[in-house]
Amino acid sequence: MRLKEELPVDHRLHRVYGIGAGLCGLLLLVFGSLGFADSLSFFSTEGQRIAGLSTNGLLSSISVLFGVLLIVAAVIGGNFASTVNIVVGVLFVASGFLHLFLIGRPGNILDFGLSNVVFSFLMGLLIMTFGMYGRVSGGLPHDNPYWQRRHPRQAAREKAAARRLALAPAEPAAIPEHQREPA
Repeated sequence: MRLKEELPVDHRLHRVYGIGAGLCGLLLLVFGSLGFADSLSFFSTEGQRIAGLSTNGLLSSISVLFGVLLIVAAVIGGNFASTVNIVVGVLFVASGFLHLFLIGRPGNILDFGLSNVVFSFLMGLLIMTFGMYGRVSGGLPHDNPYWQRRHPRQAAREKAAARRLALAPAEPAAIPEHQREPA
């Protein structure tokens, strides 16, 4: 099953996906730009700090790249923004785990410290939450467009039953006495 096939084309949650992608992208873009403004060397592991996080030129470049990606996703919006949020969020969480292992080792070319790992976990979870909002749940209501796309037969049966109920004449016992037609 492909995720793309389950997505409704238009619904009110598109704003959540876009706003989430835009805000997180802007935050990453600012962090990366501050690193460039400090003229950090590309592979330095000397512990330069920007906004409480250790960084170097490579991490600033990656931050700007992901910030721009999230902002572009926000501009495109819709299901694209949701999917980009989910993928980028998973990458951030995976990066946190990888760099947790690499702290203090020669392979730590992004100069991650523990604060960076915590930031990576939190940012990844935040971005994933924006992407998954309304799409992933164990108990979506039946009027949710994602539930309807995943259960088309049952949704069609429920819509047909609602139409029949709306079109069915009311039973005389349910009509108040003063509104009944004379027989």
